[in-house]
Amino acid sequence: QVQLAESGGGLVQTGGSLRLSCAASERPEMNYIMGWFRQAPGKEREFVAAIRWRDNSPNYADSVEDRFHISRDSAKDTVTLQMTNLKPEDTAIYFCAGTYRTRFGTYWYPEPTNWDYWGQGTQVTVSS
Repeated sequence: QVQLAESGGGLVQTGGSLRLSCAASERPEMNYIMGWFRQAPGKEREFVAAIRWRDNSPNYADSVEDRFHISRDSAKDTVTLQMTNLKPEDTAIYFCAGTYRTRFGTYWYPEPTNWDYWGQGTQVTVSS
């Protein structure tokens, strides 16, 4: 079973940047997908971004597409989420997630129950 560990996060002012990283405990197979979700207090867990291991194809939530960038370091089995132009509404606990599900398309990404592996989460706070 793949274990995930997040790092990064913290406190930043509006307009600032942060970088989150997620390390897998073992080298994923080519059909692996790794992503990020976030959960603000009192809200449901929300999809942020994902990347496919086999071709580095990214997918983003509309709310972050122009500000966040997800990338993969195959040598280190890690995924990085570079967040720029942060807003107070980006404040949340950010969770790394992984899955070996191979459904066609990306429509199923936003549903948390479709993801099998989760990290413990890391806090991101954006002050106004």
